[in-house]
Amino acid sequence: MNVIVVMIDSLRQDHVSFYGWEGCPLETPNMDAFAAEAVVFDNCYPEGMPTIPVRTDLMTGQSSLTNRTWQPLSSTDVTAAQLFRKEGYLCALQADTYHLFKPGMNFHTGFDIFHWIRGAEYDGCRAGPPRLLKLEDHVNDRIPESWYPQVRAAIRNLEGRVEPEDFPCRQTMDSARTVLEDARRVEKPLFLWIDTFQTHEPWCPPARFDTFADPGYTGPRIVMPPGIPVEEWASDDDVRRIRSLYAGEVAYVDDCIGKLFDAMRGMGYFDDSVIVILADHGHPLGDHGRFLKGTGRMYSELLKVPFMVRLPGGENGGRRVDDLARFPDLLPTLLDLAGLGNNTNSMAGTSLRPVIEGTGHTPYKATITGFFPGLPRTVRNKRYSYMMKEPGEGDELYDLEADPRERNNILNDNLDVAQALVNEIGGAYFAPETKPRGLQGSFEVADTPLA
Repeated sequence: MNVIVVMIDSLRQDHVSFYGWEGCPLETPNMDAFAAEAVVFDNCYPEGMPTIPVRTDLMTGQSSLTNRTWQPLSSTDVTAAQLFRKEGYLCALQADTYHLFKPGMNFHTGFDIFHWIRGAEYDGCRAGPPRLLKLEDHVNDRIPESWYPQVRAAIRNLEGRVEPEDFPCRQTMDSARTVLEDARRVEKPLFLWIDTFQTHEPWCPPARFDTFADPGYTGPRIVMPPGIPVEEWASDDDVRRIRSLYAGEVAYVDDCIGKLFDAMRGMGYFDDSVIVILADHGHPLGDHGRFLKGTGRMYSELLKVPFMVRLPGGENGGRRVDDLARFPDLLPTLLDLAGLGNNTNSMAGTSLRPVIEGTGHTPYKATITGFFPGLPRTVRNKRYSYMMKEPGEGDELYDLEADPRERNNILNDNLDVAQALVNEIGGAYFAPETKPRGLQGSFEVADTPLA
């Protein structure tokens, strides 16, 4: 049995149309078709955030949130590639997520084959200022000048990228297709990890996917929004335009995945492989007053991601489950499905195989997410989300069933609910005596609609 993981960076669950979120601004036909043949999880959450801690959890089956920040894989980490390789698999990594291949990061450890696609975000593969793309076309006069160097670095790497095949996501999928073709001539099963940095900012989709904007908008193309409060730098029109760029990125990535999956079907991989689609996290789009990730922005737009597992031949496909799951569960699940479950005893995660096969449920009553070593944490179950923020900022509690967009903070009237959530999480994640603090400040949500 082959094992194939497709990791998409910064993809919000509410932008995959299969999930049925109200206000989803686009259709994702290729991911939707895959979901119809897969077991789809509604509540699979990251633990340690963001990019690198997430992949550490996923690739090791361990939890980084209690003791590990953004750092390389160490010589003592035991990775998915090392385990599958030891069991006779050909292991390959194809990625444009440049953080993985920065010097010393070691995320290629254990892979027989690894290939890096250059040019995402601030990847240091070009020198000098941009020659064709102009800074003034990508900022407005309210964005602080301190943000300009990041914008320049991003648009420098975008120069010359016009057609879909010019962008890293398509190049990564094409590179993966070559590996898949070559692997059919090797008498070994394949473990393939495909990792694309899109839909991460800068949001600059190829023109034929940039179709979600108001045609009357005449402002700049802000592909790199700053993380300061929206009201300090953007109009409602600016916000809508930036969101349209993100939607275009999602449409583009969906198209790239569709081309990859067409090739995989033709080579027979849909018949003899476990295939997973997931994202490392979502991305705030001004929903709660800011863009970009942050410790105080752990709402559903950041935490809820697509997580889909397709068994060979689409077995058990079409099921949608609400069991709570954690990112450290991925590796134990893949090993278990491949018949290698005896490798999972030392892992923090739990195999999701019973959920996928419809024979059982996960043991979790709550999940927790955070940025180590920061203090804020978000604890969730199927119904409630409790965000513990920095002292003085005001904690928040939301009823996700009644209020999925998290507009109405109900903490003051439901301190017992928040405390019950805290009680489900062990003291390793925070002091055992932790108690919800109640509201400590005002909180206002941006009124600009998502779509």
